[in-house]
Amino acid sequence: MSKVKALIFDLDGVIVDTAKYHYKAWKALANSLGFDFTEQDNELLKGVSRVRSLEILLEIGGKNFDEQKKIEFANRKNSEYVGYISQMTPDEILPGVTEMLQSVKDAGLKIVLGSASKNAPLILEKINLEHFFDAVIDGNKVSKAKPDPEVFLKGANAANVDPEQCIVFEDAIAGIEAAQNAKMKTIGVGDPQVLRNADAVISGFAGLTVHELLKMV
Repeated sequence: MSKVKALIFDLDGVIVDTAKYHYKAWKALANSLGFDFTEQDNELLKGVSRVRSLEILLEIGGKNFDEQKKIEFANRKNSEYVGYISQMTPDEILPGVTEMLQSVKDAGLKIVLGSASKNAPLILEKINLEHFFDAVIDGNKVSKAKPDPEVFLKGANAANVDPEQCIVFEDAIAGIEAAQNAKMKTIGVGDPQVLRNADAVISGFAGLTVHELLKMV
């Protein structure tokens, strides 16, 4: 492959674990509508857009509402979620991430964030990592959800590198697929069974060096 020039990181589940806050906010909405929403139900929302997540939640509860109401519910959930992430601190960065970002920077490679989250800039600010990133492509800058490659192609473009020169770190199947659709190398972060289509899989960044990661793909 071409020489790697940029590493693209998803946010949720790779740099921080905000899934718990999404879950709490969705559960609160479900409860307010008179039904329960379990952690198992929440797995169905991984890597899915806010609008589709709401549709899945309403299907679980057997509820039907008009578009206006759906927009109101999606906004209510987001407000609750923003309330949680506004309290985040650098203590919530996943193990080994800060050290890895520093070593990537020291190696002279570009660092890009590629996330569907519209709240990505706020989260990066709260955990004090924004200075590491050469480009941030978030949900405000893309119109197509993963597995469409838009977020990663825009990331490569913003970093001024070719897609073939990028490695993407993802914790979701749709994210791995999106990166592959962009013709990028992929390293899954999480369960090897779930992420078996990635070029390589790691459980996390703790104890790894950037050179070890580059050798994996």
